Amino acid sequence: MAIAIDPADVEFSAIRAQGPGGQNVNKVSNAVQARFDIGASTLPPYVKDRLRALADARITREGVIVIKAQRWRSLERNREDALARLQALVDAATAVAPVRRPTRPTLGSQRRRLEAKSRSGQVKAMRGKVRE
Repeated sequence: MAIAIDPADVEFSAIRAQGPGGQNVNKVSNAVQARFDIGASTLPPYVKDRLRALADARITREGVIVIKAQRWRSLERNREDALARLQALVDAATAVAPVRRPTRPTLGSQRRRLEAKSRSGQVKAMRGKVRE
């Protein structure tokens, strides 16, 4: 179940990208920082709780997701990239892991384990000092 992010909930700001850029690097702000406040968003409450529970360095203590996008040279493509990465994070929070049902080991596997243990014990017993 995909939950779409409302673009009005995301605050974009243009910042300077890191790394080499030549003569134009100090004049153009082409990186984007996207800030998404989990608490003030229009997401369902269970998704908000799961997002806050994620162990992700991009989530601050205040519950704000900060994503920096500087992969592309254009501001608009970096904006789309930040929105896509934010959507991927929300999709990961909405995915529910299947319930694990505990199973019991088979009788054959129990016997094989015990036979391997006894063989190992016999090998170790043979390692003692030689008595005459």
